Amino acid sequence: MVTTTSNAFGLNGNTGGSTGSNAVAPAASPVSANKDMFTKLLVAQIRNQDPLAPSDPATFVNQLSQLSQTEALENMTQTTAASATMLQSLQVLAMGGQVGNQVSVETSRVQLGETALQGSVQLGGASSLTHLVLTGATGTQTRIELPPHAAGAQSFTIDPAKLGLPAGKYSIAAEAADGTKPAVEIDGRLNSVRLSSTGGIVMQVAGIGDVEPGWITGFNGKTTGADAPVTFN
Repeated sequence: MVTTTSNAFGLNGNTGGSTGSNAVAPAASPVSANKDMFTKLLVAQIRNQDPLAPSDPATFVNQLSQLSQTEALENMTQTTAASATMLQSLQVLAMGGQVGNQVSVETSRVQLGETALQGSVQLGGASSLTHLVLTGATGTQTRIELPPHAAGAQSFTIDPAKLGLPAGKYSIAAEAADGTKPAVEIDGRLNSVRLSSTGGIVMQVAGIGDVEPGWITGFNGKTTGADAPVTFN
């Protein structure tokens, strides 16, 4: 049963000079620059100390120890950053191999076109009556009644033609009989995987749009030839 109501909602490295006609020295790393500067300061401090009241040798040892610790931390930071970049590249490659497959996405929004969408409501307990609520850009709500169901995934189909819903973007939510709002998952074809301008991974899923990897709840394999991607203008 479907009911429709109206509800409006609202340290930089220094570049070395040339050492020959064609050779160019590589940029000095911050760690190397800091170490060279510290060494020069330490030598100057030893040379200029008062001979009648020399500095405690333990002070120099402590300073050298602090330099070593700082160098180790900076090296670790550089290694960690390089590892993170490599891991992200591997994630993109791995997820890129899933392009063309069906995925399940936990979402609060959908994009309707001419093709019916498949999905499920993740019930935490048995529900005698569950409503699936679609809200359009104008605030108009369409409530779809789902039959009684035990705890677990309750499947549903959204057919825009049968429901008389125009193509566009909608918010989607579920309301169980006990008043809880279980998660809604939509199944769609993974059309593309790319890196965003901020370095994150963006996945484009038919029927939903751009999603983050954390929204994906399952990879469901290849679709049949009849299951074409949903496209929107």
